[in-house]
Amino acid sequence: MPPSPPASPQDREKSRDFSQLLSMLHYLKPYRWRAVGAGIALLIASGTVLGLGAGLRYLVDQGFGAGDATLLDQALVILLGVVALLAVATYCRFYLVSWIGERVVADIRRDVFDHVITLDPGFFEQVRTAEILSRLTTDTAIVQVVVGTSVSVALRNTLLLIGGSAMLMITSLKLTLLVFLVVPLVLIPILTFGRRVRGLSRSSQDRVADLGIYIDESLSAIRTVQAFTHEAEDRRDFGAHVERAFDVARSRIKARAMLTAIVMLLIFGAISVIFWIGGHDMLAGRLSGGDLTAFVFYAAVVAGSVGAISEVIGDLQRAAGASERLLELLRTRPAIAPPARPLALPSPAQGAVRFENVTFHYPTRPDRSALESLTLTIEPGQSVALVGPSGAGKTTLFQLLLRFYDPEQGVIRFDGVDLRELDPQDLRRRIGLVAQDPVVFAGSVRDNIRYGKPDASEDEIRAAAEAAYATEFIDLLPARFDTELGERGVRLSGGQRQRIAIARAILRDPVLLLLDEATSALDAESERAVQRALERLMIGRTSLVIAHRLATVISADRIVVIDQGQIIAEGTHAQLMRENGLYARLAQMQFSDHPGDMPAVEAV
Repeated sequence: MPPSPPASPQDREKSRDFSQLLSMLHYLKPYRWRAVGAGIALLIASGTVLGLGAGLRYLVDQGFGAGDATLLDQALVILLGVVALLAVATYCRFYLVSWIGERVVADIRRDVFDHVITLDPGFFEQVRTAEILSRLTTDTAIVQVVVGTSVSVALRNTLLLIGGSAMLMITSLKLTLLVFLVVPLVLIPILTFGRRVRGLSRSSQDRVADLGIYIDESLSAIRTVQAFTHEAEDRRDFGAHVERAFDVARSRIKARAMLTAIVMLLIFGAISVIFWIGGHDMLAGRLSGGDLTAFVFYAAVVAGSVGAISEVIGDLQRAAGASERLLELLRTRPAIAPPARPLALPSPAQGAVRFENVTFHYPTRPDRSALESLTLTIEPGQSVALVGPSGAGKTTLFQLLLRFYDPEQGVIRFDGVDLRELDPQDLRRRIGLVAQDPVVFAGSVRDNIRYGKPDASEDEIRAAAEAAYATEFIDLLPARFDTELGERGVRLSGGQRQRIAIARAILRDPVLLLLDEATSALDAESERAVQRALERLMIGRTSLVIAHRLATVISADRIVVIDQGQIIAEGTHAQLMRENGLYARLAQMQFSDHPGDMPAVEAV
């Protein structure tokens, strides 16, 4: 089953099911020796922190207490040696753990993307792209924090808590019992107030996220914004979003400042009380100055460890929730997958297509059939035009031929082989698609043309561009084939993007062409040029054409009229006009709208 629709940030925030987090540990296996090195560095660093307390005791008792300058020098040298060892061990631990965290999150992101890109289009009808993007970025970043920081912090502070508690009891059992009595009294208000701070932090992040969404929506549609002179309204609305984010941030800052004040008051107040009691014990001879100094140091270590561990628990819960969402994606199986033993297509390919009694419903529209008991045969090398009103099912035929979906009933065959018995990639390599809305990626002209044939030579790329009449504008670009086209090809006009898409299909040299309104975005002059290129391209190939204007329809070997998912008529243009059916009515409608032009039909 595909993941559920995105939940609110509060619902997504945490999970107490740590088994989900443990299931991600296999990503650590390739780096186990680095993890061992980090563990050793962690033990050394924790041991040296605990050793600092003993060093302080020695420095106070033997250096200051004895009044011997030589002993003081020795104590200082030892203490500096311990500090140097702590610094080296801390560096090794931090570098190794951070490296592992970054490496693991990179591996997870690659695996998730590699898997998601194999999922069928039906999956993306039910799960928003923004949700997948959130899992690939935010959720992996949360896992990275745990693997690269929180686990190390938890282990380090657990060792310090155990070791510090032991050293406290060795130094003064009386004061240790007092610390264990005071620490819970200090932590309870801190943890309680900390929940409010964390809640406000989440709200602040949500408001900042709202800002990002608004910015993206406005700037991606900047032409529409300016065309409708909506700038003033956008400024006002964005200003309102900014103020809401500021109000939440101000509440968060106020709460965090209050929390910091409470922490300082309680911790330093508790330390003062312990100092007072320990000072009386020292004056009474029951405790040395070094013991009291070491005790205060270990008490601070224990209190800091408890606070750090409490914070890490929240990180672990967030990481468990993030791991659950990532694993949900990784466990999603594509509805369209190659069979265990795919059949091979005949070689050379012929391009024969047959739909046999095909019925299909889109996953998001199960109550309405896109195709209903449709049967259609297309012979090798034949050109077939598909016409009909919007929503008739023409584009659905393309979707099924590319095996983006499988029909609920019936069989689709390519060169006599059931599509479900083929490897989808083997099938798609033999098909060239020019869509109604041409897709141009953020890259160079060259990269976009050779998208379906990455190993194409320069001569092949240029020949494809010339055949699509694209060199007319490419040669005028600043860097010609090396020109960067911007996000979604924003630097090209609609007609230029269409010709890039046609050049891409020409370079692929497919046996089956799928032309979905391939000339709809072109002006009259460009359309005539591209139409000539398409006519040359279609020679000797099987072609399925969804037509907007009748130039392609008239030259097709056969016209198939589709309405409500069923074929209602077939024949040539003249035959269908004489029948005076749906085709003739659609042609008359466009003819009346464009006198003097060839009659045309509406397309999906």
